[in-house]
Amino acid sequence: MTDRSSKRPRKAGRSSLRPLKALVPYFARYRGRVAATLAALILATLATLAIPMAVRRVVDFGFSADNVGFIDSYFTMLLVVVGVLAGASAARFYLVTTLGERIVADLRDALFTRMMQLSAGFYDTARSGEILSRLTADTTQIRAAISFAASVALRNIMMFLGSVVMMVVTSPGLSALVLAAIPFIVVPILWFGRRVRQRSRFAQDRLAEASAYASEAISGVRTVQAFNQETPARRYFGVRIEDAFQAARSATAARAALTAFAIFIVFASVVVVLWWGAQAVVDGTMTGGRLSQFVLYSVFAAAGLGEIGQVWGEISQAAGATERIVELLETEPEIKKPQNPVALPTPARGEVRFDDVSFAYPQGSGPVLHNVVFDIKAGERVAIVGPSGAGKSTVFALLMRFYDPQTGSVVVDGVPITKADPEEVRRRIALVPQDVAIFAATAFENIRFGNEAASREDVEAAARAANADEFIRALPEGYDTVLGERGITLSGGQKQRIAIARALLKDAPILLLDEATSSLDAESEVAVQAALETLMKDRTSLVIAHRLATVRNADRILVMENGALVEEGTHQALISKSGLYARLAELQFNDGAREPESAAAE
Repeated sequence: MTDRSSKRPRKAGRSSLRPLKALVPYFARYRGRVAATLAALILATLATLAIPMAVRRVVDFGFSADNVGFIDSYFTMLLVVVGVLAGASAARFYLVTTLGERIVADLRDALFTRMMQLSAGFYDTARSGEILSRLTADTTQIRAAISFAASVALRNIMMFLGSVVMMVVTSPGLSALVLAAIPFIVVPILWFGRRVRQRSRFAQDRLAEASAYASEAISGVRTVQAFNQETPARRYFGVRIEDAFQAARSATAARAALTAFAIFIVFASVVVVLWWGAQAVVDGTMTGGRLSQFVLYSVFAAAGLGEIGQVWGEISQAAGATERIVELLETEPEIKKPQNPVALPTPARGEVRFDDVSFAYPQGSGPVLHNVVFDIKAGERVAIVGPSGAGKSTVFALLMRFYDPQTGSVVVDGVPITKADPEEVRRRIALVPQDVAIFAATAFENIRFGNEAASREDVEAAARAANADEFIRALPEGYDTVLGERGITLSGGQKQRIAIARALLKDAPILLLDEATSSLDAESEVAVQAALETLMKDRTSLVIAHRLATVRNADRILVMENGALVEEGTHQALISKSGLYARLAELQFNDGAREPESAAAE
């Protein structure tokens, strides 16, 4: 496993929170809940702002024996205000937390949906661990920001603005002194916030690199252990984790500096205001109650601004996470459904034609197919053979429309597939690959992957036809046995029979068999070959074959070399030509124990 570093983070925009605009449509879906949250925030803020007014009245008029009833009534009202504050705060917490969970769930759903839409070319270079990091860690960062940081920021913005208004009402002179200090507080906070976002984005990228490597190492742990690479793997992962830690520490240091600055400058201004107000009380130009009220409002304003400074870093981190997610959401699939797709004819016939097709992979070093032309009739069984790198598997990839050719066209049932809906095209094709994808689900669910509407009886019938029923029933819980990630508990032949049952259940008119028996022992090959005969009956079948013995009975054999179709005919006709197929056949059939690497599949 080689070191493939991720792209470096893009520079922050003029506003460090600009990426968060991408979340606006998700909030817009829940306008009612957003409005209720804001109402709870406003009610809690008003209740808090009422407390200093009561304190002023008590200080100025309540400390005498004649005003005992006055004091009782004010403290009773304060209890009511505190009750309102508690209720509004609880409502705010519930609403904003559930809103955050809902939006992040929608965001994850949108991200996963986009991942399922992206073309095969995207996954040729993307790392699954990096994608999973964005789907999990980055969305968790956004959830924390919405559920806590954004709520705290909104509450304290309201508290700050409300307190400033009440400060002006209480004492315009002292308010002018406080407001003059605000630019010296806000500007550094914004500057620090941008730095925090840049460093947070860098830290998230480094963590994603470590996650991507861990995903590769864990999925290939048997290969790692077989080559005694545990220590180098641990060392490499340790370096990646240390890089992530150092980046995270740098981001945390920036947040700590931001917090320290905000707290000092805010509360230092409160101390100055308190000293100034004390001089006014001594001079008799202000009552003690009015000063108490002003000080409380200034403390509220300072605390609000200080809290904003502390959560700003977390919101900036969420902006960095959002930026990474938006990069994926804005990635457009190369293979798209046409605006006005041409409908494939019904009933399906299963005809396939390659019309002068040339193709090169986006990340490849050169063309893979050169002017390939062939025509396959409905129900015909055609084998594709040739040395490694001849372009056999690429033919299947183009037919499934994982890619589009640079020139020429691939035609199914008379319709160029670039003009049809890709889902409609793939609905007519069943694939049995060489490397079968078995999911960490039950045997029943793995087979029903071919047709999610299939009944239990349909699944079991497909398994019987694929010679898979016997070994599935022998599993601890039969069809309800969880097969393990990538089918680790199954043999190669068992995986292939699961894939055949899946293809049978799909019941598509076109069947693609990509080296379905290449890695099996003789006994497993017999069972799989029998299942394949059942599967190919009455279907158009294209078979990529390593063992030429498996294609003798094909209606036609296409021989490929270096991306070109060099021979075509039946087994006997090709043997008599003494060309490439004859040479491959001679190597295999004259020495059955030796199957040369040159005939291997791609």
